[in-house]
Amino acid sequence: MNTVVAKGSLVELLKNRFPELPINEWWKENSTWEKRALDALNFLDMEQPEWTFVAAQAYLHSLYEEITKVRGWSTDWETGFADWVKKLIEEGFYDQRLESYSKKDVMELAQSIDLQQDQHFTYIGIKTLADRYLTRHYDRTLLELPQERWMIIAMTLMVEEPVEKRLELVKESYWALSNLYMTVATPTLANAGKKDGQLSSCFIDTVEDDLRAIFDSCTDAATVSKNGGGLGLYLGKIRAKGSSIRGFKGVSSGVIPWMKQLNNVAVSVDQLGQRQGAIAVYLDVWHKDIFSFLDAKLNNGDERQRTHDLFTAVSIPDVFMEAVDNREYWHLFDPHEVRQVMGFSLEDYYDEEKGNGSFREKYQLCIENPQLSRIEVQAIDIMKRIMLSQLETGSPFMFYRDTVNRLNPNQHKGMIYGSNLCTEIMQNMTPTVIEEETTEDGKIITTKTPGDFVVCNLSSIALARAVWDEVLERLISIQVRMLDNVIDLNTIEVKQAQLTNEKYRAVGLGTFGWHHLLATKGIRWESDEAVAYADEVYEEIAYQTVKASLQLAKEKGAYPVFAGSDWETGEYFERRNYKSTRWKDLRDEVKKHGIRNGYLMAVAPNATTSLIAGSTASIDPIFAKMYMEEKKNYRIPVVAPSLNAETTWLYKPAHVIDQKWSILQNAKRQRHIDQGISFNLYVPNTVRAKELLEMHLLAWEKGLKTTYYVRSTSVSIEDDCESCSS
Repeated sequence: MNTVVAKGSLVELLKNRFPELPINEWWKENSTWEKRALDALNFLDMEQPEWTFVAAQAYLHSLYEEITKVRGWSTDWETGFADWVKKLIEEGFYDQRLESYSKKDVMELAQSIDLQQDQHFTYIGIKTLADRYLTRHYDRTLLELPQERWMIIAMTLMVEEPVEKRLELVKESYWALSNLYMTVATPTLANAGKKDGQLSSCFIDTVEDDLRAIFDSCTDAATVSKNGGGLGLYLGKIRAKGSSIRGFKGVSSGVIPWMKQLNNVAVSVDQLGQRQGAIAVYLDVWHKDIFSFLDAKLNNGDERQRTHDLFTAVSIPDVFMEAVDNREYWHLFDPHEVRQVMGFSLEDYYDEEKGNGSFREKYQLCIENPQLSRIEVQAIDIMKRIMLSQLETGSPFMFYRDTVNRLNPNQHKGMIYGSNLCTEIMQNMTPTVIEEETTEDGKIITTKTPGDFVVCNLSSIALARAVWDEVLERLISIQVRMLDNVIDLNTIEVKQAQLTNEKYRAVGLGTFGWHHLLATKGIRWESDEAVAYADEVYEEIAYQTVKASLQLAKEKGAYPVFAGSDWETGEYFERRNYKSTRWKDLRDEVKKHGIRNGYLMAVAPNATTSLIAGSTASIDPIFAKMYMEEKKNYRIPVVAPSLNAETTWLYKPAHVIDQKWSILQNAKRQRHIDQGISFNLYVPNTVRAKELLEMHLLAWEKGLKTTYYVRSTSVSIEDDCESCSS
């Protein structure tokens, strides 16, 4: 590549690529490139979805021209790119760690940059990438091209690899990114290679029942939010309204006032100036404050009890779902009183087996103890309130804690109380304990005993493109390395999060484009074939992911708490019924050499990055074959990917799909995902309570770990956490 702006007439290139389209009807020589792109989109309809690629090429040429004017060079690409990278490092736009690449190295890498890869972009994809993620000057002047963003990300994520193989690893990473076989999480997409960029996506904290600890958690939430991370907070240890404080009975205000504090954090501490903070709060279904918690996002009632800017989620044990199904009574307790009277914390237990275990035993002991105050209600009444809130606001999310903990590969080091903002991250959690002491010289020393403050680093496979090109094994090998390197490159301001990140080395390899893949494979969503295909595809992804982490462990060592884990004992493979020879061989290799990452897979919503990659979001069905993507400064038509005469019949919209089939697919998928999946339920506004209840019961019975939004046609639901897009 010898020039930034391609030689020749773009209109001729477009005529050659799209001979069936009337290019001359909208091409005007006196128009701006962006005006030409928008004019092209005016021709977009169901019969000519290729217009989005035409518009993308026109818009890309505007980027090429802008960057050429800024740099003042258009030839000698290799030298020019190397000098430009050096200049951006010196001016503080790029990370100084990139200086470890010599000019010769960067010139060699520049030869791999291929502007032809830009042809993969749709218009909404390139527009989103350019507006929000490409490096720009403080005055918004463009400083890099899309293919250069991929290369800078690749260079950054491989910067600490051994010099003798580093360039080949950078080229392999660029191959994965530039072909749109995968995307990285939006914090990595936005910040990799830039000065002071935070790369991790998701964080989860456990709030202790202590005034200092609660406010310290609010400070940590603000810090995470400031740097662009989405946050989940487990509130189940906080005493209920009317509980005692220092022996004075009936004085506690419960969890709602602390939710109000967190709501203020979400509103006042935004994510890098782009959007307000994103926080989800989790509470146990047996907590005395559960009813006020479920009402917290409703649009009516006492505003002093409302937290409209938080997302709510309910932590649910098996025994509650059994009580709902059997129309039995349910008992609500105060966790503080349980600790005082019973000598244990009810939330610290789960059922080790389906239908039998520690939680139901401890719960029954609480029921039988007359010293404990409680509220007795019908379990179905709580479920009704859950569903009422879901139909009005989309939440609370459902977190099936027993299923989650039974499948936790690191249960030897703790347990899982809740999840993150998008319900796909599931890792060990413990609260941080704070103590103060005064020294002899009058100084006050604050000591923190760090808990497990969960961190996850995400990226996702573009299923349709990667599966069709048969590159899963090659792709996942470099993708897991990229994810693992994020852990070492990242500097997290919340120190206990940094320690947890290093302890478990957790990553979250996920996917998007499931509906896109089914459509191009000719498979109907509502079919046994789709269910079986989900099992097949995700088992292959799981196998390749475990294998890639094993290879890294051989090279760099296992994660610090591997000993005693389900990975080491082989229970991980037994619980998932992996019986084939290749799985048995892999299990033996893992036992011998370890595994690099204590948690490996998680499927995030991917709303933004799937747009950039030109595919469908996550594992969701599409909303419509054609719709308008609306933001503050534009309204752009988007068409289902690979839409043609064959695929159009396979793109059934989400709200008219029988949700049973989505649940059955996800049950097969969940078997292979060691963490969780952002899984939405889509219902029409005419859905009956009985129908929604049946969906929840089926999801629980089939072993889903969570359900995310209930997306009803009658409500408009807030955008997903962009941090979890990958």
